Amino acid sequence: MFSSKELPSPSSLLAAYASMAGSIMMAQSMANQFGHLIPRQIRDYLLSTLRYFFKPPSPILTLVIEESTGISRNQVYDASETYLSTKVSPTTKRLKISKTPKEKNLTIKLEKGEKVVDQYEGIELLWRLAREAKEKVRVLKMHTLQGSRAYGEIKWDSVNLEHPATFETLAMEPDLKNTVIEDLNRFVRRKEYYKRVGRAWKRGYLLYGPPGTGKSSLVAAMANYLRFDVYDLQLANIMRDSDLRKLLLATGNRSILVIEDIDCSVDLPDRRQVHGDGEGRKQHDVQLTLSGLLNFIDGLWSSCGDERIIIFTTNHKDRLDPALLRPGRMDMHIHMSYCTPHGFRVLASNYLGVNGYHRLFGEIEDLIENTEVTPAQVAEELMTSEDSDAALEGLVKLLKRKKLEGDELFDEGLHKGEIQKAKKQKVENKCRGSVRIKNRRKTIKRRSY
Repeated sequence: MFSSKELPSPSSLLAAYASMAGSIMMAQSMANQFGHLIPRQIRDYLLSTLRYFFKPPSPILTLVIEESTGISRNQVYDASETYLSTKVSPTTKRLKISKTPKEKNLTIKLEKGEKVVDQYEGIELLWRLAREAKEKVRVLKMHTLQGSRAYGEIKWDSVNLEHPATFETLAMEPDLKNTVIEDLNRFVRRKEYYKRVGRAWKRGYLLYGPPGTGKSSLVAAMANYLRFDVYDLQLANIMRDSDLRKLLLATGNRSILVIEDIDCSVDLPDRRQVHGDGEGRKQHDVQLTLSGLLNFIDGLWSSCGDERIIIFTTNHKDRLDPALLRPGRMDMHIHMSYCTPHGFRVLASNYLGVNGYHRLFGEIEDLIENTEVTPAQVAEELMTSEDSDAALEGLVKLLKRKKLEGDELFDEGLHKGEIQKAKKQKVENKCRGSVRIKNRRKTIKRRSY
């Protein structure tokens, strides 16, 4: 700040302004007079530079106060929220009022999008809580593990999440897609409900199905829809429960924690097996345990953060430990299956721009209903040509080939089944014959007495 003695006089300001304006006018006059001697690109650059340095400063300064800095709350944000609650006036249209059992008074806060005009030493201040606007323009981040586990330096590193998947482009059945969207909407608007019932504000999803059915694309679509960052947790890179605790505490709110291929990513022994009574056990030999993982999914540590989603993916749901599947850990199980006629039409629109009718659609949809083909395989075939007829004809050939292979495998399975059934029958008949001989011998022996 300047004192009144340090401020320049009005006459000196006017003189400086006149001198500056004269210099600009002279520069423009010289540019017009000798412009033909200066290349146009250089002339434009010089003029733009002059405008940049001599343009009047904006009278508006915007200060952004973040709600948190990493894993810690921003004290300036909390102080601003407390200050604004004292500036409520009759012109304020929307307020958020709450009270917990331990509080004696009501808590009054600004509703999202509401504005408060304030004055401080003659300066007008406009306060506004615009979380939604900030989230819409915020660049989403994809966080992955970085570092050497041998030295205990594993930490999150991030890149921009630029996956284009949306619910509109997903090759999912409409009913399942709408169910997922409704579940996400219900989750994000129930903060006070989770607090009232005493549960951590989190939601667990299990995505299961064959490879190539769109599990990763669904994760990206959920992140883009909610504007949540994604944390990709590779359990194979984590050695101890304490490492997992540090990583999960470093994740931010409004985030999706993804653990892919949970059935084969890492062996999760029971804690009792890890901490056995065997001699010579060292601390660095301790592995990540199933008990440690479960504690972070729905134990006390799961409450360290708000508005979080945990997603497990697997190709084999039947191989998972039942402890992972119970309600409260995986709240919603989503089966990602093979491509359907509706899914094919979505892919045809995405990759070829073909909507409505095509002469090959009927044949393709009939083949898809009787063939196990993943959306990834269909998409790969549709990308082989920009000509829709050529791409769709190639897809027809692929589906016919897969149907033939499936029929052959089915017939081979029946043949093997018949052989196994015949062998089993032969063994059973042999066993029955042996029993009859033994019984007969016993009968003869009894007669000898």
